[in-house]
Amino acid sequence: MTKKHTPDGVTALRDGSSEAIAVVGLSCRLPMAAGPAEFWELLRTGTSAITEVPEGRWESALSGEGARGELGVRRAGFLDRVDTFDAAFFGISPREAATMDPQQRLVLELAWEALEDAGIVPAELEGSRTAVFVGTLRDDYSALLYQHGEQAVTQHTMTGVNRGVIANRVSYYLGLRGPSLTVDAAQSSSLVAVHLACESLRSGESAMAIAAGVNLNVLAENAVTEERFGGLSPDGVTYTFDARANGFVRGEGGGVVVLKPLARAIADGDHVYGVIRGSAVNNDGTTPGLTVPSQTAQEQVLREAYQKAGVDPRAVQYVELHGTGTPVGDPIEAAALGAVLGAARQGKPLLVGSAKTNVGHLEGAAGIVGLLKALLALDHQRLPASLNFETPNPRIPLAELGLAVQRELTAWPQPDGELVAGVSSFGMGGTNAHVVLTSGPAPAARPE
Repeated sequence: MTKKHTPDGVTALRDGSSEAIAVVGLSCRLPMAAGPAEFWELLRTGTSAITEVPEGRWESALSGEGARGELGVRRAGFLDRVDTFDAAFFGISPREAATMDPQQRLVLELAWEALEDAGIVPAELEGSRTAVFVGTLRDDYSALLYQHGEQAVTQHTMTGVNRGVIANRVSYYLGLRGPSLTVDAAQSSSLVAVHLACESLRSGESAMAIAAGVNLNVLAENAVTEERFGGLSPDGVTYTFDARANGFVRGEGGGVVVLKPLARAIADGDHVYGVIRGSAVNNDGTTPGLTVPSQTAQEQVLREAYQKAGVDPRAVQYVELHGTGTPVGDPIEAAALGAVLGAARQGKPLLVGSAKTNVGHLEGAAGIVGLLKALLALDHQRLPASLNFETPNPRIPLAELGLAVQRELTAWPQPDGELVAGVSSFGMGGTNAHVVLTSGPAPAARPE
């Protein structure tokens, strides 16, 4: 195997396999989880963070003439507060902060916290080729602001509600010179952002990368839109791969990962939560409907991801599903997984699960939530349960496909060797992403 040396010590392998990328820092803000430790506790204990709509949210959609008021609209995963922000910490005036999309505010906070978790002094990154890739699909705050008319528009509105600025704020505040962009691939946005961040590192375009996803459900009308589209569970429960599967439940929050080439992370003595061995992105192309998934395309993205990772599909022990709990999507995802990862296995089946059963579907940020769950499972060397599963969907023959839903907290199937996991995320317009993860090297001593 030969290596091509690029700036900042980044190396690209020439044998067709992808250079390993280390995840060295994490942060998140999720329903009932203010950070990664709380998120792991929620996963470890099998807790659902789905609640009734808090007071002051979605009022126009839940009351008044013509309101639908189904349980699917009334239940979701929510953050406690989305209207608070320490503007002075980031050198932002109160007037400008009030005009900023709260997704910008949240990503700023989470980027700082992820760098802290990685043991990186943010000020030392100024002028560096550090990239920022943020996945999201919502601009609720923009629509909400313009509902108040011309008087609500200020000199800060143009930057405050522009989705591209969600990533650019981080680069501006930290003085970063790498690529900086917001990615919208619908529900697969944040995992596509992770893929792009890894590709930027492998090409030598960036020396380090911050990859993120964010989704805040502040506009009442979007809850109604998704209910009338037919996507929401009328029960307000996500039944991933279960016979009761009848739609997804909304969730909100955000997550950030800090990425480095593995060789550099080891040289720096970083704690490595997990290693991204490879990833792939494609699109369904033409299907029976714009939002109908393609089994063929999903199989292709899986095969490409494992080929690029140099990982035998039979070595995969767990896959964090897209797993929305929809009657159409779940059987197609299961069939693709079975064809590529499950059916040829001998012995124990491939374990699968979905964080959406805990915190809801974070839509544009769903992929990063699944990635965080898989990374925490690797780091803690335990697999948490996927909730709300009793009877398999009759269209998902689990045994035949070589799959099994993870139903309780357990050790990994082969805990003594390298742990291998996959993470999937699919967008409603057909953009599919899959990331291949392995456990990291022995943990380095963490500095105080």
